[in-house]
Amino acid sequence: MVSMTRAFQIPQERKLVTELPGPRSLALQERRVASVSRGAGTLANIYMERGDGAILVDVDGNQLIDMGSGIGVTTIGHAHPAVAAAAAEQAARLTHTLFTVTPYENYVRVAEKLAERTPGDFEKHSILVNSGAEAVENAVKIARKFTGRRGIAALNHAFHGRTNLTMTMTYRPWPERVGMGPLAGDIYSLPTSYPYRDPDGMTGEEAAERTIDYINTHIGASELAALFVEPVQGDGGIIIPAPGYFARLSEFCAENGIVFVADEIQAGMARTGAWYSIEHHGVVPDLVTSAKGLAGGFPLAAVTGRAEIMDSVQPGGIGGTFGGNPVSTAAALAVLDVIESEDLIGEAKRVERTLRARIGDWPERFGVVGDVRGIGAMWGIEIVQPGTKKQNPEALKNVIRHATSNGVIVLDAGSWDSVLRLLPSVVVSDELIDDAASVIEEALAAQS
Repeated sequence: MVSMTRAFQIPQERKLVTELPGPRSLALQERRVASVSRGAGTLANIYMERGDGAILVDVDGNQLIDMGSGIGVTTIGHAHPAVAAAAAEQAARLTHTLFTVTPYENYVRVAEKLAERTPGDFEKHSILVNSGAEAVENAVKIARKFTGRRGIAALNHAFHGRTNLTMTMTYRPWPERVGMGPLAGDIYSLPTSYPYRDPDGMTGEEAAERTIDYINTHIGASELAALFVEPVQGDGGIIIPAPGYFARLSEFCAENGIVFVADEIQAGMARTGAWYSIEHHGVVPDLVTSAKGLAGGFPLAAVTGRAEIMDSVQPGGIGGTFGGNPVSTAAALAVLDVIESEDLIGEAKRVERTLRARIGDWPERFGVVGDVRGIGAMWGIEIVQPGTKKQNPEALKNVIRHATSNGVIVLDAGSWDSVLRLLPSVVVSDELIDDAASVIEEALAAQS
């Protein structure tokens, strides 16, 4: 059961009072087209007014089940009262000074908490920034400064951001980087462990040796400053490498002076049933990037890691005007407290059990489903052409269209746009999971 320490103001149920999108959403969409760049694309043109727990309420009064959490941001649920209160109180006292001009305690407290919660029992330091992409970009700078090397490696199917540097690290060209070059230099993409699409029987250790061979034969280990990995690839399609994969890569990095970076922007902060998803692999990274779930919807991200690596940068070499803003850090401190006080790591494990029991047999029931995989509140359903492993992006579009028009917000993912991604809040009830799954099943049956 969901923790009873929180009372929801909005009934946790799906309720439709108009067609979706409703008339007010349609009117807002007309205004949006006239004033907002089409580059800021939208999955569902349904305009939201408020939210609570795992429910969103649109401008027409419809209640939708949110199985996307703003792409993994509202892990603790929408509008948690403790987070709202902390942010409001802080906003009334101090909104900005810039930590690198006149500092404040919140920034220090968040850094202390991150040192406690990230893997490893060594001394750790942090820098706070605004977004996941900014965290990754700073991690690149820090690794390069520490090692004196320039090369940066990421894994196939990775997503690390949309800045010039991070879009170069992002695997697929469309839509993130087509027409936006030239790209950053000294960035390399490596084969990864993708159990559903790897040769049958390939172990994590074997996949790691394939990755290492690519480094040795195409790049040279002595050229690499850092290897960036997502322990669970979110935008890549909820790809969870086989056991042993990251342990071998981490060992290789340590042997060759390469900084091992866990990009936990989407999978961190209790989403997978651990503070950080790399913990499931028994690996301690040198640097960790945090973002999405860190501040419950307020803009905040971080790079945390070994003190000697983080402190290799000269004062002023990293930072930014709004990074570690007082209001965002106040919200983050509340989020960190809520995760502990409401046992949200335990709730993520409950969500995993419920989803596994509810949707784990979909490959046997629906020809269009090739694979179901996930951990905690992070799941992917790979959509294929029945009887094959060939990707089926058109069927995925139809599934998403059916779900959103019936009040269930879901996400797409995967390098071929063929993975249905579920990132619900960890406070989503078993009943909401069942209801959302029933809606999705209607679409899968129609496509199979």
